[in-house]
Amino acid sequence: MGRSQESTTGKRSVVPRRERACSKKQRRARITLWNMRNVTNGKARAIIFDLDGTLIDSKLDLVNSVNAMLRATHRETMPLEVVAGYIGHGAPRLIASVLGISSTDDERATALNIFLEHYEKHSLDATRAYPGVEEALVSLQGHPMAVLTNKPTVASLQILEGLGLAKYFQRIYGGDSFEKKKPDPIGAQFILRELGAVAQESAMVGDSDVDVQTARNAGMRAIAVQYGFGKYDRAANPADQYIDRITELVNLASAKRWGCP
Repeated sequence: MGRSQESTTGKRSVVPRRERACSKKQRRARITLWNMRNVTNGKARAIIFDLDGTLIDSKLDLVNSVNAMLRATHRETMPLEVVAGYIGHGAPRLIASVLGISSTDDERATALNIFLEHYEKHSLDATRAYPGVEEALVSLQGHPMAVLTNKPTVASLQILEGLGLAKYFQRIYGGDSFEKKKPDPIGAQFILRELGAVAQESAMVGDSDVDVQTARNAGMRAIAVQYGFGKYDRAANPADQYIDRITELVNLASAKRWGCP
């Protein structure tokens, strides 16, 4: 299953008008107490967040690291929006998409190492939390919260700790924490078990098809942010709720059925 690690703190304590489409239907960061009044049928109502494009705007740093890799391997750089369209499935697939189907396994492995080395040094150059993120996380501390991203775990922890956000999450898992990445439900299901949460009353929050599919596969509510940069086809993967700002989660998290009729 997932591999986890305590946070570097060493502390341990137990839209305008919102569009709705309610359907009928490696490593642990920090452990904190949550308010057990926020439960349904004896189970905690958890919130699992995607990272890139949901909590943080990391697009420029990711694209810059991709283009640094392309220059280092004597290839032409790519436009920001083209590279951004490949983000969301993890670093190996990002690099494979950038290099194209004609690239060899060895070329992809070399390029991936160059990308990761550059990104480790530059992941906080321009990356910032989206407006309202910390405000929302403070207000949501009564709920168990986790991050599940396809980004490597070390990079995820580095960014969240650098932005002062890691302290709000009971668990932080990356794309290398489990045998399979999102949209496979293995990570979300593992987190729900760890947090003592029931899937039907918990939500996955993200900006892409991958996040909505993860929620569906794990039996969770799907909440899509209407910002971010992940690829998202609403017709193919409709969410249960759409929000313009992450602060809208505060009211939804306390509403019956997450505000869905």
